[in-house]
Amino acid sequence: MIIFTNGCFDVLHIGHLRLLQYCKSKGSVIVGINSDASVKRLKGHSRPINSQTDRRDLLLALSCVDQVVIFDEDTPLKLIRKIRPDLLIKGGDYKKEEVVGYGICEIEIFPLIKDKSSTLTIEKMVKSD
Repeated sequence: MIIFTNGCFDVLHIGHLRLLQYCKSKGSVIVGINSDASVKRLKGHSRPINSQTDRRDLLLALSCVDQVVIFDEDTPLKLIRKIRPDLLIKGGDYKKEEVVGYGICEIEIFPLIKDKSSTLTIEKMVKSD
């Protein structure tokens, strides 16, 4: 079974790891990550913290990730249409109907881990200066 998930994965945290481990428990995992330009458009000029190649390499080092694809668009719609995964898994800040790829493949929502996000981690680092 081909499992797809996507995101910026800018600063890896335990929520990312748990999501990816869950994906792996379901099948072969392909992760789509936003390119540096795409992250800037979505998150602002100060992002990404880590380059797309660093983010890709960190994800590929995890045993729960089989493949990483960098996409430059703001959404992974073209990539999802190309891959045609069996299952797309997203974090719990989405409803199934809001997930890009809805109607193309089965969607599953993975519960968020409270107070864990790249944005919160970055904010915490900035405040500690």
